[in-house]
Amino acid sequence: METENGFEERVEAARKIMEQLMEPDIPLEKSVKLYKEGMRLLKEAGRILEEAKIEIETIERSEIESGASS
Repeated sequence: METENGFEERVEAARKIMEQLMEPDIPLEKSVKLYKEGMRLLKEAGRILEEAKIEIETIERSEIESGASS
């Protein structure tokens, strides 16, 4: 299971990378590495978000089903 702040931590880290990428004198090699890391972080954040969405949908479905059987 992800840490409680896994999503927020990854988004914040990606934001910091974006700030670094906006620096005018950043070397190309470093910018490529940072870009790859930022994309990895955003992909992980998206996965965490999708897992949360599925969990919420499961809870809602369970609530609807338990309400219908009452």
